[in-house]
Amino acid sequence: MTTAIYPGTFDPITKGHTDLIKRATKLFDSVIVAVAANTSKQPVFSLDERLNMAQTTTATIERVEILALNGLLVEFARQHQAVAIIRGLRAVSDFDYEFQLAGMNRKLAPEVETLFLTPDEKFTYISSSLVREIARLGGDVSDFVHENVMAELKRRLG
Repeated sequence: MTTAIYPGTFDPITKGHTDLIKRATKLFDSVIVAVAANTSKQPVFSLDERLNMAQTTTATIERVEILALNGLLVEFARQHQAVAIIRGLRAVSDFDYEFQLAGMNRKLAPEVETLFLTPDEKFTYISSSLVREIARLGGDVSDFVHENVMAELKRRLG
């Protein structure tokens, strides 16, 4: 049984994220969505809120598990016997940072591959930070996030 880890802050989880999760389940027997607890990004939503949104959003996708990620990603991958780390690329601008991360992860855990996936083109412009900004300004984010996430954004950001 092959397992992949899809790590991120998921603040909030978007339709682009769920598209990548679905793509990953076609390649692996199991996908763990690892919601980062300790992040320098200072998320809008708490870890529990982000875990709950991810769980609700992915409830209909088979072979997906939502877990909190505390600590080093490669150690988490080893702990869960993952063979791969999934990283999303929306644009060329994402590549430099993701390439550096992949290189560092390979150095720390050569047995764990990094696999880059691109979302469906209709999701390439979606980012959690843009979704939060649109919601904060009262815009409609229904095309970018699932209903449960939209409700949480309205509750938190007005």
